[in-house]
Amino acid sequence: MPQIGIPELVLLAPVLAPIVLFAVLIRRLVRRRTKRFGYASAAAYLRAAPRSDAEKRDAADLALKGVSCCVLGLIFPPVVLVGLIPLFYGGRKLLYASMGLGLVDDGDQSDA
Repeated sequence: MPQIGIPELVLLAPVLAPIVLFAVLIRRLVRRRTKRFGYASAAAYLRAAPRSDAEKRDAADLALKGVSCCVLGLIFPPVVLVGLIPLFYGGRKLLYASMGLGLVDDGDQSDA
């Protein structure tokens, strides 16, 4: 198995640095929004359907950031992998909002 030495790492640094930077920025963005909207964890925030107009705007923002990363990936292909994550979660939240999910709490309805 070939070993990676210092010269190879120096060559890979310009490729890996933007990918790591985008991933860290997206993680910080999601954590900040998790706290702002009062979710217990980032996973709970990403799974939940938007409950308010602010969350719908946030979902659209997340999806557009994913699209912009994917478009940037046309110039620098590894960035597409990072852009697919916010594109998926933001698009899913927008789809849930367009279907009207998350607006009614099913647990409050009585079986009459």
